[in-house]
Amino acid sequence: MPLYDSGTSEVGDPRGIGAEGLVVAIQANYYRVRLDADDPCTREQILLCTRRARLKKTGQQVMVGDRVLVEAIDWADGRGAIAALHPRQTLLDRPPVANADQILLVFALADPAPDPQQMGRFLVKAEATGVPVSLCLNKQDLVSADTQRYWQDQLHQWGYGPTMLSVQGGAALDGLKAQLCDRTTVIAGPSGVGKSSLINRLIPQARLRTGAVSGKLGRGRHTTRHVELFELPEGGFLADTPGFNQPDLALSPLNLGQCFPEIRQRLTLDTCQFNDCLHRGDPGCAVGTDWPRYEFYLTLLEEAAEYEEDRLQQGDPDAALKVRMGEKGQRHHEPRLQTKKYRRPSRRRQKQDLDELCHSLDAHMDPLEPQIEGEAPLD
Repeated sequence: MPLYDSGTSEVGDPRGIGAEGLVVAIQANYYRVRLDADDPCTREQILLCTRRARLKKTGQQVMVGDRVLVEAIDWADGRGAIAALHPRQTLLDRPPVANADQILLVFALADPAPDPQQMGRFLVKAEATGVPVSLCLNKQDLVSADTQRYWQDQLHQWGYGPTMLSVQGGAALDGLKAQLCDRTTVIAGPSGVGKSSLINRLIPQARLRTGAVSGKLGRGRHTTRHVELFELPEGGFLADTPGFNQPDLALSPLNLGQCFPEIRQRLTLDTCQFNDCLHRGDPGCAVGTDWPRYEFYLTLLEEAAEYEEDRLQQGDPDAALKVRMGEKGQRHHEPRLQTKKYRRPSRRRQKQDLDELCHSLDAHMDPLEPQIEGEAPLD
């Protein structure tokens, strides 16, 4: 199926057919597009592009990682205009990246020390995207072997096999290179854990700015300000993203359980009695309560219920749950049934509508009835 119309020849583009490319960075209203190397008509360069007005009018937002068609190319000045977008395979909202193949969450074993609550929120946020998630624990050289074993055992119980490494080098870093080869990987995590340093190690020509951890707050300083793709020497791309310390979790209670590998694993062995089970240890639940992150799950479940209630109060018709009031005034949530768009109206409703229509017609046709309140009848 064609994705765009090549149109007519543009000034500055003697071929008149445009070129395919990948959006590698966005700053303000300008886009840096890396043209495809296998296109014999291009010279494998990066163009500074604007966006066609028709894309803005149709609500098509250009994101880092988008495959695009560039027209009106000025080869001398390295400029062009993005005319069309290819369909996206995946889409992340924070960080805003299109067509990512995997997410690599990076945390530090020390400086700053790992926070289980923070790590859990990052993992849930990443799992909610539907993109495969892997975990990396950096600064291995700053902790003892016992600390490394502790976190490895802890994360295995959560359902993850973390990669322990140091940006100084080692076999683990070589193994990570093989995992990233020929894929588009989004690197995310808190500030100060060494994301930029890791990219500089994997891609020396990137030369990203790095910063030390704040001694007063024990947190990293933000050094990355925008999303950018960097090409790996072995093939593939790394997306460096701004660090943030508390990811927002805009999830419904019914979707939260799918973001926990422990719950998914138990549901492969058995199924809950009810499809809308929230896995709180209720009768008929196949998940149970005997797993390490159960209390953390209940905390996020309460947040998800509050988020869903806010959506309901704002009149969101797409909310998955609705609020019901019990006999004693207590509130509880029930699954919202899908509305029937083509339900046939009842005979009573049809009669009411007909009576209202007749009454409205009589009011306009009766010459003795005042047309405006307080006005005398017509003579």
